[in-house]
Amino acid sequence: MNRPNLIQVFEHHTLRVGEKSFSQQHFKSMVLFNEQHNNKYFTVGYNSVKFTSYVGVLQVGGLTIEVLPKADNNSKVDESTWQGVLLNMLKVCKHLKVDNISEAQLAKRYNSILEVYYDMFLTEVETLIHKGLIKKYRRKKSNQTALKGKLLFAKNIQKNIVHKERFYCEHQIYDKNHVYHQILKEALTILSLMVNTNLEDKVKRCSFAFDSVTSLKITAKHFETLTLNRHTSPYTNALNISKMIILNYSPSLSSGSDNMLTLLFNMNQLWEDYLYRILYKHTDSSLEILPQQSEYFWETKSIRPDIVIKHRDTKETYIIDTKWKVVDNSEPSDNDLKQMFTYNLYWEAEKSLLLYPKLDQRDSSFGKYQYIDNKKTSNTCKLGFVSIVENGGMRAEANIVTDIMAKLIPNTR
Repeated sequence: MNRPNLIQVFEHHTLRVGEKSFSQQHFKSMVLFNEQHNNKYFTVGYNSVKFTSYVGVLQVGGLTIEVLPKADNNSKVDESTWQGVLLNMLKVCKHLKVDNISEAQLAKRYNSILEVYYDMFLTEVETLIHKGLIKKYRRKKSNQTALKGKLLFAKNIQKNIVHKERFYCEHQIYDKNHVYHQILKEALTILSLMVNTNLEDKVKRCSFAFDSVTSLKITAKHFETLTLNRHTSPYTNALNISKMIILNYSPSLSSGSDNMLTLLFNMNQLWEDYLYRILYKHTDSSLEILPQQSEYFWETKSIRPDIVIKHRDTKETYIIDTKWKVVDNSEPSDNDLKQMFTYNLYWEAEKSLLLYPKLDQRDSSFGKYQYIDNKKTSNTCKLGFVSIVENGGMRAEANIVTDIMAKLIPNTR
């Protein structure tokens, strides 16, 4: 996909200075950003960065780098296929709330995933402006020509020893200059530095409504102070996207570096969350789907399988541990087998499944652990693979779930 100022790469890809439009200045900005985050997003080489399992988008100055997931061995795969996979997973996992637009429409309409968030935010702000920005009470300290509110004696003496006609008071005012709007203004200010020309006018129109709002350096603590009620609930979506924009923004870190805005997701966690959500949505009501249950196994240390499935009637239990990586064979590693054995024991599970995205591998058979407890129950584990791409697009959720459940419980969805 060739779009101006956009580079699309896959996870674990190495991007070198001079490749496409990736410059030395972009490289310098990304290195500084990565150092601020414990070097977790990519590995730095000589004039190069190698991406890890984090996917999403980075905007470095005027350049957008989209890092896409990839679970196939086709070197000619279309990036749009995996952009659609990522968009679908973000929607399912509630990171992207665009229910009335398809992945194909998203890919066609926007330059990158980040632009989707920009436009969503601006649309939310436009709606708030159209409905009328809310007013809130706040305290203000200032010099007045008439006594209003509470007189602050010490400050009044300090400031008005010459001007006896003035009063330094603290009083309440009711206006639009409060933290909710200060947050939105800060997000709009960041967008004014980052958006492409197709959204510039929209940013300017929205910003005009906040001219009278005091600029404030917003941090995570400001979001913690917010309370949503009947009066402020219409601000929920705009504030959520504001939080993403503000807390993921890195202004120019040094002379010669670019502003950056990043939206990156750990693909292992996204894969786990995605599978849990579609299993919860599409499995039979006789099955209970439980995410991230934990049990203590030594002192204060705990273990936590990704997904636990319990049959409500028979009480049979099944364990799924999700793995977002490509493996060549169908035999579990020793470490994985030991981990799943522990899960089976603690949750009294009959079967456990190590679940990977499928290329052309075949599932292993259930192998039996050589252990017999007092209940004489079997304890087995297998490696399973599930296809997520079909006919150049994301496979239907229900079909993915049917495949997964057939690996654990034949003839059950």
